[in-house]
Amino acid sequence: MPSVTHEALVELFKNRPTLAAEMLQDALGQPVPTFTEARVESSDLAEIVPSDRRADVVVVLLVREQQRRAMAIVVEVQLSVDPDKPYVWPVYVTQTRARHRCPTWLLVVTIDAGIARWCARPIDAGHPGLTLTPLVLGPAGVPVVTDAEQARAAPEVVVLSAMAHGQGEAGEAIGVAFLAAAAGLDEERRAVYGDLVLSSLNAAARRMLEAMMKSGYEFQSEFARSYVAKGVEKGREQGILEAKAQAVLAFLEARGLEVPAEVRERVLASTDVAELDRWIRRAASVGDARELLATTGS
Repeated sequence: MPSVTHEALVELFKNRPTLAAEMLQDALGQPVPTFTEARVESSDLAEIVPSDRRADVVVVLLVREQQRRAMAIVVEVQLSVDPDKPYVWPVYVTQTRARHRCPTWLLVVTIDAGIARWCARPIDAGHPGLTLTPLVLGPAGVPVVTDAEQARAAPEVVVLSAMAHGQGEAGEAIGVAFLAAAAGLDEERRAVYGDLVLSSLNAAARRMLEAMMKSGYEFQSEFARSYVAKGVEKGREQGILEAKAQAVLAFLEARGLEVPAEVRERVLASTDVAELDRWIRRAASVGDARELLATTGS
């Protein structure tokens, strides 16, 4: 399940279609062609043979007067290392380019500096001369928005700023800038963005902002409530899995059995409660820890 942070970042780029172009040009210094409209298009990139390929956001920059597409931008939010992405990102770019018949760029967004470095590595597609170097918007590239007028003009940018820099010294100033922008938002975006900014700020900045927004602030938006609830449930499920996995390993070790690295990794990676329960029962009788994984019976 995508995390609330992932979905929040995706929503920012969907709610403000020009945001991808703004970040490319203003934050990353990449020249974007002149356009009159930015439109979010379908991100389903399935081929004729059905496949599960869906980019986070696809934005097309249009020149209305000339009835042409100036550029397409594939926006991918990445919060962790994923070895599949160097294989699917080139597909996203080529499929989008084929669909919209225009130059297509890949913009990867992350709020972690280490992940930004990983995302920026060139991807060798295997064909001579065919290398894709993702354009990466990491925390260093996200502007620190503390100006009220700038925040009013681009509320999504100040929210992005809070998510990237809210834990630092600028947290309070970013929060105040957001409040200036919040008054001009519709009720749903004000609630969602308020939740995101508050959850992104350091403790002192959050206390200050909560006081300004009146005491007793709670998550207001349906978006935030649903993902917080899912996160709590996911955490509970994860806790059960981890406890059972540790029980398997503890049982094996208590019997004096050596637990090889591959067995330990397999047990800790299991997401099947029934499988873990079966391993707990088997751990009482196996003569070697490797037998745990070899058995299919109960």
